[in-house]
Amino acid sequence: MLEGKDLILATKPYASEFRGKSWLYTLSTLCFLLLALTATLLAPYLLLKIAASILSGLLIVRMFVIYHDHQHHAILYKSKLADVIMAIFGIYVLAPTSIWKRSHDYHHKHNSKLFSASIGSYPIVTRKKFLSMSKAEKRSYLFTRHPLTILWGYLSMFLVGMCINSFLSSPRKHMDSLLAIIIHLTASIAVYWLLGWQSWLLFIFIPFFIACSIGAYLFYAQHNFPGVTFSDNESWSYDKAAMLSSSYMVMPPLMAWFTANIGHHHIHHLNARIPFYRLPEVMQGIPALQNAKTTSLKPKDIWACFQLKVWDPEMNQMVGIKSKKLRALSYELRA
Repeated sequence: MLEGKDLILATKPYASEFRGKSWLYTLSTLCFLLLALTATLLAPYLLLKIAASILSGLLIVRMFVIYHDHQHHAILYKSKLADVIMAIFGIYVLAPTSIWKRSHDYHHKHNSKLFSASIGSYPIVTRKKFLSMSKAEKRSYLFTRHPLTILWGYLSMFLVGMCINSFLSSPRKHMDSLLAIIIHLTASIAVYWLLGWQSWLLFIFIPFFIACSIGAYLFYAQHNFPGVTFSDNESWSYDKAAMLSSSYMVMPPLMAWFTANIGHHHIHHLNARIPFYRLPEVMQGIPALQNAKTTSLKPKDIWACFQLKVWDPEMNQMVGIKSKKLRALSYELRA
């Protein structure tokens, strides 16, 4: 079985795009999205409008993964037209290029490191560190990882996290974040004022709520799942962070299409230059990648991921805050 540098090198032949296929998937997804959004306003029956609204949210997810691949230079690299399309989409989806690329590149370089800034990642603390926190710090930490916070990723991760926080932290670097906020709020008010609350609900709220909640959960569960491994900075390595700390999320074919194969996340972290449409090909071609740690979108697996709160270095696994060992240590510290 390949491992380490040899495993990374084995993926390099796949890290090249088929330019025609990249354009086909990008433009077709955009067209489907525009048609679905239009149908939320113009479809003759309410049930059709609702179906179009849900479909819009799922298509935003697919387009976001395509956008994400472009930011990694995996597809349509050095295409000025693609740069314009993706910059517009980034503003539309509340993940402008300035903050998305900076935070996501950091995530790839520091994924699963215990003692690094939680930029582009959900924060992780050790069991002992958690118990030493103040009540306010514990609440803040648990709030960030709470299922409702992730469900409301539209507000928590995208509108506030990506746009508002980035602009307030560095206005000059993130003017596109301010632009995204202004355009989104202006469009929301305009649709509500001119077309009514139902149109706002179907055209804006439901698509963004679905897309952002799925996006926030995928980002969470792909690195917070039973069996995940975290390392201190000295023992960290790029290939181990991909294979031991990034999941293969098993999905039915339709959901794999809507998420543009991002479930093959261990391969993506091993080599981010592989286009999304080649990820299944890589997994089939390299047997070592078929031994990935898995999770899924089944309710029991979602529940299992949400139970994980802190890293226990002694047990070498993530545990919940109600685990027996955590309670025992808590009693020791109090004594």
